[in-house]
Amino acid sequence: GMGGSSRSLYHAIRHLDRSACSVEVWCLRDGPIRRLYEAIGVACRIEPEMPRLSALPKSTRNLLAWAEGWLAFRRSRRFRRRLAEEVARRFDRVHFNHEGLFLLARWLRRRVGVPLTMHVRTNLTPGMFAALQLRSIAANVDHAVFITENERRTFAGIAGRMPRHTVIHNIAEPLSAELAPHPAVPADDRFKVACLSNFAMVRGTDRVLDVAAAVVARGRRDVLFVMAGDMRLQGTLPPDLTAVARAGGTLAAAAAARGLGDVMLFLGHVGEPERVLLACDALIKPTRESNPWGRDVIEALAAARPVLSCGTDATFVEDGVTGVLQREFDAAAMAAAILRLAADRDLSRRLGAAGHARAARLCDGPARAADLLAVWQTVGRAA
Repeated sequence: GMGGSSRSLYHAIRHLDRSACSVEVWCLRDGPIRRLYEAIGVACRIEPEMPRLSALPKSTRNLLAWAEGWLAFRRSRRFRRRLAEEVARRFDRVHFNHEGLFLLARWLRRRVGVPLTMHVRTNLTPGMFAALQLRSIAANVDHAVFITENERRTFAGIAGRMPRHTVIHNIAEPLSAELAPHPAVPADDRFKVACLSNFAMVRGTDRVLDVAAAVVARGRRDVLFVMAGDMRLQGTLPPDLTAVARAGGTLAAAAAARGLGDVMLFLGHVGEPERVLLACDALIKPTRESNPWGRDVIEALAAARPVLSCGTDATFVEDGVTGVLQREFDAAAMAAAILRLAADRDLSRRLGAAGHARAARLCDGPARAADLLAVWQTVGRAA
């Protein structure tokens, strides 16, 4: 109920032909999504006992995470019983919105006869735990929905088998004319670069500090990096961030320690990230996962903002066409690219316009919602 996966599902449901289906959403956490569902007349329940578990990149962390996940699953007995009873009584399909719900899908498969579908939204790191997770999905889910061809290819490579599946891009909405820029972002002439991501090393959130430092090293302090998300430092960190984390600091404290406090603005969690995009000129996502196609990327493209990211897939971010795409992260080169956009606002707008057109073609709301509805209408165990 808080992150990009929930937002993606919401956009799909908002565009569904509800003369053909009736949907009820069960969320793990309360948040802005629940109010959005209420506004469009879709029932949304908060179920904090819903168990979830997903493979992590490092095997040592997986041992602890899976032990904790299994215990949480065992403690969710009342929730699971309620789910099975209500599914058997009221529902024709169950759609799991993330591959982290694979244990719940496996359990429900053995207790109800309705078809089960699942979104696979991430590229797991190959390993024993990822293989166990994806093979369970392949064995227990009637139809998988992948958000890009990349997730489909990763799944096949790790699991060695595939369920019936469809690739359906996430939906990205153009900015509403009624939307106002985020009030915390200064309305000045600085070139503003948004980062819409909670802190995580795999997302490369820390790399934004390196890019900001490279801009400052060129004698420029007229670029503002606007960081929206939870910036608490966590996970395995490099030495400089480890010291900040031990002192209870966040990425904002790390930025201040590097003398970047005046070129970086930290907003914390933002319920309407599109308002941050409206107040900014571009988006940066220096991911370590080589995945320049997440929720933040497609929303930025839909908002006609060029995107700077890392990876090899140019479906959404195409270098020199819809933004800047680096095969390998280079902070100095990314800083130089930002300064080129800052100096040539017409170039920035042209890249943004091309991104908007691409998002309109690939991420169209009614078309992608119809694709998902078609999966739900046709799926079945007999297939």
